[in-house]
Amino acid sequence: MRALLHRLAPFAVTLARMLAQAAGIVVIVFLLARLVPGDAVDVKGLEGDLTAAQQADLRQQLGLDRSVAEQLAVWSGRMLRGDFGVSIRFDRPVSDMLATALPTTLLFTALSFTAALVIALGVAVGAVTTGSRVLRGLVDLFNVWSIALPTFCVGVVGILVFSIWLGWLPVLGSMVLPVIIIGIDSAGLIVKPLHEELREAATSAHVRTARAKGLAPWRIALRHLLPTAIPVLLALSGLVLTSLVAGTLTMEVLFGLPGVGSLLLNAIHGRDYPVIQAAILVIAVALVAINAATDLLHRLIDPRMTS
Repeated sequence: MRALLHRLAPFAVTLARMLAQAAGIVVIVFLLARLVPGDAVDVKGLEGDLTAAQQADLRQQLGLDRSVAEQLAVWSGRMLRGDFGVSIRFDRPVSDMLATALPTTLLFTALSFTAALVIALGVAVGAVTTGSRVLRGLVDLFNVWSIALPTFCVGVVGILVFSIWLGWLPVLGSMVLPVIIIGIDSAGLIVKPLHEELREAATSAHVRTARAKGLAPWRIALRHLLPTAIPVLLALSGLVLTSLVAGTLTMEVLFGLPGVGSLLLNAIHGRDYPVIQAAILVIAVALVAINAATDLLHRLIDPRMTS
């Protein structure tokens, strides 16, 4: 037990630092949102026929006439009680709006991450166990894809080809194309380092012995290669999941998916501060949770990570 606590002590420090970073992100976004000229009342005034007096009265009701420090203190107090407030534009509880948008984002992220793991593991393991030149070429191709091709641009091209020219998929509302794009892009982050780790493991004595015994390549991969690559796979998975948070948000906007990304963009356009702040808070907490979970699993699996 003492040894376990010793190994987890640095994790507690790391978690505290992550939480502090998340809080800093939320505060910075809170301040930046108010530096943009105009607020939700101005947007409402442009959309409707509010007089100057009505706008001033509404601004006072919403607390937008207070100083930024006062607004931050009020919002922080409510947030700590789990109260995200009410949307200024739609007069709906922000928590309800997030509850409606989150399932789409979570499903999109889960499908994209699963696709990335399947592609990366299939290509990397196949390249090592079979020695196929085609699979080795795919390792390099996916790696270059993830580095050189922005997912947003690929998404635009995908809409032009598969939705407009070929008519195979709807322009908006389908997850098929964005999941494939994000899956391939994320697989490119995993496949190259994983392939190198597996190739090095394939030269070890116990793998050579397994081959000499005539074990099937897939048995060698499952029993001898993949277990040695788990620490690397965990670290890469954390990197991929954090990148997916940003990638899925942009794809949601491009493909018209009703997730947190679309909700956040609409809130920014309408200067809907409660929605902006709640969405950024959810994203920041998600990043902290992903990094903390992968770091904890890595420390529990790999005893060398004690600092």
